[in-house]
Amino acid sequence: MRTTSMLLQRLHAAGFGDVTGVEPVEGGMAAVSGLAVRPGGTPLFVKSFAEVPDGDLFAAEAEGLAVLRERGGLTTPEVRLVTRELLVLSVLRERPAREDFWERAAHAVAGLHTSTTHHRFGWEHDNWLGRHRQENAWTDDGFEFFARRRVLRWLREPRVRAALDRRDRQALERLCDRLPDLLPPRPACLTHGDLWAQNVLATKDGRPAFIDPAVSYTWAEVDLAHLWCSPHPPEARRFFDVYAELTGLDGDWRARMPIVQLRQSLALIAMFDHDWGAAEQVRALVRPFRRD
Repeated sequence: MRTTSMLLQRLHAAGFGDVTGVEPVEGGMAAVSGLAVRPGGTPLFVKSFAEVPDGDLFAAEAEGLAVLRERGGLTTPEVRLVTRELLVLSVLRERPAREDFWERAAHAVAGLHTSTTHHRFGWEHDNWLGRHRQENAWTDDGFEFFARRRVLRWLREPRVRAALDRRDRQALERLCDRLPDLLPPRPACLTHGDLWAQNVLATKDGRPAFIDPAVSYTWAEVDLAHLWCSPHPPEARRFFDVYAELTGLDGDWRARMPIVQLRQSLALIAMFDHDWGAAEQVRALVRPFRRD
């Protein structure tokens, strides 16, 4: 079944009988999505999977959007409908290619991180990163949480085991043992959890808006690292200068980013046959910890 036909059928079954068609949109890496056309009505953004995962994936995403808005002050799309197989949201616009837009985004993300500090790491329940469970059991120690719940949990995934040999996996475990020596202690705060440039859009009046969260209370630098290490446009450089000033980042933050990005690199390997160089990045990072 063509993607747009599938989305149209599911929208009709969910009660959106006034939708006459679905226009495909680009950008999603895991789900399929489109713009629902409603003659005389407001268009809607619709998201689904060809093979719907078990569990509460879309409910968790809708919760994350609400939490970021209500607790963290971020602008997120309105949830119009959430079911096991369908998420329907208000429509956002492409972000403008301007430095002042990214400066506003830096203020928003810095406000999220500095206003939501928490005494523990985790979340009320597990949620999702793409089609994979994000493990969120409460932990008092940030290094333990990052090691167990954000890095080592990926070692059991088949693609990760195929991409990293036994010595690489053992080296990754040694790196995790050394995290207190490699990273400064940081408090937990509410994080977006999947913050890269494709998940930053704009409202009609040009304000930054954020989509596709995988929320939890963890290090703020998890968000910073994902945006820094993944492709972003030249004008986004203004984001990092402003964010660093607003949050008091030390001058060594850039050197830490590859380690903090380990979680996302391993997730890419686990989810996709083509990992955009993530496996090689992980192998290079753990090489000093190998014992050949």
